[in-house]
Amino acid sequence: MSRIKTHVKKGDEVVIVAGNHKGKRGTVLLVKAAKGQVIVEGGRPIQKAVKATEAEPNGGIKTIDGPIHLSNVKKVG
Repeated sequence: MSRIKTHVKKGDEVVIVAGNHKGKRGTVLLVKAAKGQVIVEGGRPIQKAVKATEAEPNGGIKTIDGPIHLSNVKKVG
């Protein structure tokens, strides 16, 4: 399987250049090259319902960072 080349990698500092979260800066936590997505720390917070488990005994609503399309982020520096 061939690798898909992206302009950002894990740990890079990026700024969001398009969409509702335009102008936010953060560090890349994960790159999903096959889907063309990146997850930026604090870039696109979404709320997710979490079922009660041993790891999360209370369950409830948890805020996580959502994916952003690769074309909507720009590497800084």
